[in-house]
Amino acid sequence: MKKWSLLGFIFTMIFVLAACGGTSKEEGKSKTASSSKTDTEEKMTIKHQYGEAVVKKNPKKVIVFDFGVLDTLDELGIDVTGVPQATIPSYLKKYADKKYTNVGSLKEPDFEAIHALKPDVIIISARQAELYDQFAEIAPTVFLSIDYTKYMDSFEKNMNLIGKIFDKEDKVASELKDIEANVKELHSKASSLNEKALIVLANEGKVSAYGPSSRFGLIHDVFGFGAADKNIEVSTHGQSITFEYIKEKNPDVLFVIDRATAVGGEVGAKEIVENELVKKTSAYQNKKIIYLDADTWYLSGGGLKSVKAMTKEIEAAL
Repeated sequence: MKKWSLLGFIFTMIFVLAACGGTSKEEGKSKTASSSKTDTEEKMTIKHQYGEAVVKKNPKKVIVFDFGVLDTLDELGIDVTGVPQATIPSYLKKYADKKYTNVGSLKEPDFEAIHALKPDVIIISARQAELYDQFAEIAPTVFLSIDYTKYMDSFEKNMNLIGKIFDKEDKVASELKDIEANVKELHSKASSLNEKALIVLANEGKVSAYGPSSRFGLIHDVFGFGAADKNIEVSTHGQSITFEYIKEKNPDVLFVIDRATAVGGEVGAKEIVENELVKKTSAYQNKKIIYLDADTWYLSGGGLKSVKAMTKEIEAAL
């Protein structure tokens, strides 16, 4: 009897262990399949000018080197981990706080600090383009930039991409709809005035002009102002000009961006722009020399907050 009882116990244990093993294997397979599916769903491949990046959906550790992208994330209520704190636009001054890691400057990133953060994604733009490979060695890096010849198209494309990455597509769509309506209204008003505008960047005593399809060309191309000179050379740094040139072109409206105020320069734009030659222009005589916010126009731009601010500023100039 003892022998048969022992054999019965052994067979029972073998059956139980086999059943548990089978269940464990099935659960393991199920968990692996589920995990694999989740990983696939939570990642997206982003192709851009310098390659492609596989990015987690809703990344937690985000480093941003473009202030237009930063103001967009701020508008959408998305936290960031690291920002270049060397020169931060005044309207984004909260990001100078110690709660955010300083990752250098726009042109000189602190790669040691970036590496230590182990970011999920790094977002850069034109100022950091030549350093793309160094960023990509640390973490998935997304390059976003504005095509000035198609400003609104590239702006909307960037915003929609950010919406997809952070699951904010509905919010982005709503914001873009409002911006589009405001831009359309501004264009209608500005184009009806039939006034010729000139855009200049003042930089420590030197002046450069920007025309259609240029860095600040949306004033013409998107907002509807005519150009005092349609043949201005299109380049990142603008076309170097003299004050005689401004007098000769005689703009009805003169838009001035003061780089010195944005980067801590010593010579202000008004001090050099409003000289005896410029005072002979229609812009000066009709009190239409407009000093634009350099933080928005020079340091930032291309974001939900900055584009709205730029639109309102030009509308106020009307």
